[in-house]
Amino acid sequence: MDRALETKYRIAETAMALFLEQGYESVTVEAVADASQVSRRTVFRYFDGKDELAFPDHTARLELLARNLVEPTGGRSPVDVVIAATEAVMRDFLRRPELVLRRYRLTRLVPELRRREVLENERYVALTRAYLRDHLPPDGPPFLPMALSALIDAMHRSALGNFTRSGGTVDACAELADGMEWIRRLLAEPSTDGHLLLAVLPDNSAVRKALSALRDEAQDLL
Repeated sequence: MDRALETKYRIAETAMALFLEQGYESVTVEAVADASQVSRRTVFRYFDGKDELAFPDHTARLELLARNLVEPTGGRSPVDVVIAATEAVMRDFLRRPELVLRRYRLTRLVPELRRREVLENERYVALTRAYLRDHLPPDGPPFLPMALSALIDAMHRSALGNFTRSGGTVDACAELADGMEWIRRLLAEPSTDGHLLLAVLPDNSAVRKALSALRDEAQDLL
């Protein structure tokens, strides 16, 4: 890691430690600069504002995503390109697990940082949505780029969320791979009536019981 990037991460890690110890509102940029042993000007060289201090990695990761969104070649579909790019982003996230876990704690305590996290995530989705819009067959449904980018992002956020909630014990890459394989199967399975129904349901006992009943009834009809 070059010296500038090392300084950027050191400032961010110092800031997050102060936010957790003293509270986000009570910590100033000057305090972060002093604790990081840099000037206030140096802090603003790397971060536009206080709410960016917890996100030192997102700009570089967006660039990583963009670099991986290449022209489909070698038989890869546009969806496979987006899936591979998303998996590369996950691997990059997990290069610094302690930063991810610390930021998770912060964003649950500080609504301002939580809102910033949502905005940062939308930048990822916007990139994949634009890519799919440009590379999916033009005669497809107009909603497909948005629907697929949102579904792929949901798998990524689910795996990363389970990783952070578990304190880093969940294998996020394996969980993401399972989710992406589910998407591939979903796209490969033909619909008998030309329609495909997607539903997002809460994971609770009532829903599981209802789905089990539907499955049993469907088997009885075979």
